[in-house]
Amino acid sequence: MTIVDEIKASFKTGSMLTKLIYINLGVFLFIKILFVFYFFFKGEGISREELKYLFSEDVLRWLAVPADLSLLKFRPWTLFTYMFLHEGFLHILFNMLWLYWFGKIFLQYLNEKQMLNVYLLGGLFGALLYIISFNVFPVFQDVLPNSFALGASASVLAIVIAISVYVPDYTIHLMFLGPIKLKYIAAATIIIDIISIAGSNSGGHIAHLGGAFFGYLFISRLKKGRDLTKGFSSFTNSFSSGFKRKPKMKVTHKKPVNDMEYNAQKVSKQEEIDKILDKIAKSGYDSLTKKEKEILFKMSKE
Repeated sequence: MTIVDEIKASFKTGSMLTKLIYINLGVFLFIKILFVFYFFFKGEGISREELKYLFSEDVLRWLAVPADLSLLKFRPWTLFTYMFLHEGFLHILFNMLWLYWFGKIFLQYLNEKQMLNVYLLGGLFGALLYIISFNVFPVFQDVLPNSFALGASASVLAIVIAISVYVPDYTIHLMFLGPIKLKYIAAATIIIDIISIAGSNSGGHIAHLGGAFFGYLFISRLKKGRDLTKGFSSFTNSFSSGFKRKPKMKVTHKKPVNDMEYNAQKVSKQEEIDKILDKIAKSGYDSLTKKEKEILFKMSKE
């Protein structure tokens, strides 16, 4: 089995957590390979920074979600594509580590469909809060036309907060810190995002809070018996069905019989069952052959 075959098999048989990580990694590698070709054809005579800027303008902005509504209306798909898009290695590394660590705990208590729904809806809430904030608060007006968000952070944080609210006292062991409960990790993460809004990545931290809000909202309603993701499942069913191997369907055609043939078959079956019953009357049930027992069982079901 080749490496490609092993990856395909791992993707098909893996959990939703595995699939989400694979999709993020796949998109990341695709973007990096695309950048190499971009370098071959457009990299002559310009610096690497200029090349990255041009690549962002020509490629990434069609996948990253814009804050400017005049751009978003022509690129509505970016509300979802942005949450699988990463440009930097450290960016995707930390996002996938968080997704793996907290996703494993999530799947101990909740199911895979809920994980996919929380990931997508958390990312969607993050994008919406980011867009609303940049269009409402005057402080962002100067950067609004050129502001784009990308990355799985809002989606990942939705999963982190969801499981932290669901099992707040669940304890994990962190290097240098020792045992620590999920509720403290969640609280520290939210506080860091809030105080970082005034920094250089305002949009990213606002999106994180949007994802965190959905994670909290989802669990608070789930504890009251209402799953907020159920109405979204029709969309995610079609999304996740592409990950499942469809069973092969075998179609057989039976030739229709007329009344004479049907009556003849019925008489033949009745004669057969009468012989078996006579045998039972004379020698008992144990005297029947395996085939006769199967016939008797099938006839009793009809």
